[in-house]
Amino acid sequence: MPEWFEDTHFWENYGPIMFDRKRWDEVPLVADGVTRIARLDLYHRDTTGIAAQLATKFPAHSNGEQGPRVLDLCCGFGRIALELARRGFSVTGVDITETYLNTGREDAAYEKLDIEFIQQDVRVFKRPNAYDLALNLYISFGYFDDPKDDLLFAKNAYESLKPGGSFIIETLGKEIAVRDFVETEWFERAGYTVLTEYAPVDSWTGLKNRWILVKNGERIEKTFIQRLYSAAELRRLLFDAGFRAVELYGSWEEAPYDHRAETLIAVGRK
Repeated sequence: MPEWFEDTHFWENYGPIMFDRKRWDEVPLVADGVTRIARLDLYHRDTTGIAAQLATKFPAHSNGEQGPRVLDLCCGFGRIALELARRGFSVTGVDITETYLNTGREDAAYEKLDIEFIQQDVRVFKRPNAYDLALNLYISFGYFDDPKDDLLFAKNAYESLKPGGSFIIETLGKEIAVRDFVETEWFERAGYTVLTEYAPVDSWTGLKNRWILVKNGERIEKTFIQRLYSAAELRRLLFDAGFRAVELYGSWEEAPYDHRAETLIAVGRK
């Protein structure tokens, strides 16, 4: 039986709701944070000596490309993948939703960006020692029914990284979910009326989401559970996946993960 996130029809309708103008406007900020946290923020800056240093650290690949290689897992439309490619990174995006990938391919072709988009489950995809950075952004971690699959996901990312590479996860921390919890809300976006209901599951092990989209008399409804990780639990998972060090942040500016945290960002160093 297909898992809920394999419902292409839902994602096609949910996409405009999830990736609204705010999410597109924040792309440069997220890309800045990703490259800074990964310690790759000097790439392609016009600074004396930097080009030579990076040419040594990131030698040209067999296809003639040069520079850090990035693996964007659950890349969706390629929101961040496209921005990183614009900045000169060599990017691979992986997702299970073909329509999202096709949109990313069209945008990449229009901008003449060389991005590899692959339709595959992140529990399957891995390329040993191929990437300098792996990403899983915007609350797309914790969707699998079996928590062992979350660990498998992290292990695949670990295996795909070169020694010294980083895996960055951005997700809804359990602490933030409790702090900001609301039972219901509704809003208008992208021509839809959106109604949502939330409920904690199994003592905050997960968060039950019920989304109802209404447009032109058509009603689309989806209920799913996202597994919630506290900062300590996510750190433990990354250690169990093999990472030698784990850092936790509460914003893309590397603020501490505390009571003022905007999001939970976990960084595993291989």
